[in-house]
Amino acid sequence: MGRKILLVTTDQQRYDTLGCNGGTLARTPVVDALAAAGIRYERAVPQSVVCMPSRATILTGQHPTTHGVWMNGVPLPVDAPSVAGQLHDAGYRTALIGKAHFEPYFDPFMRFAENALAATGTTPPNGTHRGFEHLEFATHGAMGLLHYARWLRTEHPEAVGMFYATVDADLQVNAAGGGDTGAAQVKVNPVPRDWYHTDWVADRTIAWLDSVAADDDWFCWMSFPDPHHPWDPPESEMGRVDWHDVPLPAGYPESAAEREAILDRKPRHWRLWYDGTLVSNYEAPAAWVPATMTADQVREVNARNAVECELIDEALGRVLAAIAARGWDDDLDVVFTTDHGELQGDFGLMFKGPYHVDGLMRLPLIWRPAPRVGATPSVVTTPVGLVDLAPTFCAIAGIAAGDWMQGQELPVDDVGGPERVLTEWDSELFGVAVHLRTITRDGWVCTAYRPGTVHDGTEGELYDLAGDPLQRENRWDDPAQRSRRDDLLSDLWDSQPPVHEPKLELQAPV
Repeated sequence: MGRKILLVTTDQQRYDTLGCNGGTLARTPVVDALAAAGIRYERAVPQSVVCMPSRATILTGQHPTTHGVWMNGVPLPVDAPSVAGQLHDAGYRTALIGKAHFEPYFDPFMRFAENALAATGTTPPNGTHRGFEHLEFATHGAMGLLHYARWLRTEHPEAVGMFYATVDADLQVNAAGGGDTGAAQVKVNPVPRDWYHTDWVADRTIAWLDSVAADDDWFCWMSFPDPHHPWDPPESEMGRVDWHDVPLPAGYPESAAEREAILDRKPRHWRLWYDGTLVSNYEAPAAWVPATMTADQVREVNARNAVECELIDEALGRVLAAIAARGWDDDLDVVFTTDHGELQGDFGLMFKGPYHVDGLMRLPLIWRPAPRVGATPSVVTTPVGLVDLAPTFCAIAGIAAGDWMQGQELPVDDVGGPERVLTEWDSELFGVAVHLRTITRDGWVCTAYRPGTVHDGTEGELYDLAGDPLQRENRWDDPAQRSRRDDLLSDLWDSQPPVHEPKLELQAPV
């Protein structure tokens, strides 16, 4: 037998939501224990800070420019390279349970394969889909065509109306608020905990593992939809964290004047979004104005987010217990991460978008190698990327990485790690075009702006991650940092990955 691989992803989770990363709001003992026994990465960086491009990077081991999913709503071609396919070809059983999002969810006519697959069961008609032989899909609520929504409608139809409605009557992202403070995308949800998608994903993962033979090697991607908005966890669990007692995040300037002064030192789209005059990401409600957000709303969102993180941790614990009961734990590699972060009050903003700062760019990443290999627990401070996951899975399985992969095996210490990590953003939505290219290297993050709706190509951002951890001081125009900026820019442009040809078309908003 070889090593089994459990990839655990969440959706839109901040680095500082885990206890092992210094978080104090959510209790995450299961992930913390994995970190203590394995490798914890201090600066894991996504190649995109939005769902579909980032998830396509995890699957393909390629940058968004190369796999072609340049923004949400651009479907990843079904024949795109897949690390799951490579593992399946090497004899691994393969499953993806939870949120996939390689294709758009807005699909009333069932144009996209994954939405159609949910109507046919859990086994792809051709044996595998993107290398997975078993698929069970979920997203953030009860609406839609995926397996979780179908299960709720069949087994618990009374629960369908309990979740937050993610779109409004005009089919726009819902800006309605709820809870105690009226915070956007918050709702009191009376759904019983064991009907909620977090426990459903764990239940279905355990059921699939029960179907696997004792001597099979397997790769299972367990993908939780939370703690992505909307923030509507089971209300029965909200007693875990009283939002009234939640401290404001360090990244949230309490004074409006201070918030606005910080934003005014950044490229123009920052302040324009804050004032509600420019929206460049569909998932941020167009009718919501960040400047109206109150400190109590930030507290309530952070409390609900923490509850969701605790439920994920407990669900993972149940899955790991089931794996241990099968006698597999000694051969099991566990990788825990997310696709991108969440602003969660930083700079007076919420959600995500073309903002390459730590709230979105610094990810939780834990790798607990199989205990039998005797890996030394460590903390890696060298920047790494999600593009490095696919070659790492190949190394765990003892097979060569695909020649299409652009990352490298994750380092287990600070010796020999990658010199740079690249991140990109492209969006063209609501008539607004924004294009960013970013390099993280040597303790600095440098972002260059290509021409777009409100940028002429001369703007940028430069932050000293050690000296300015909250990234409030944009050093782009600082004469003292000119040579550093020029060096980082030269490296950024020299390191750009190959471009997918032809350019894939935007086919849906998300």
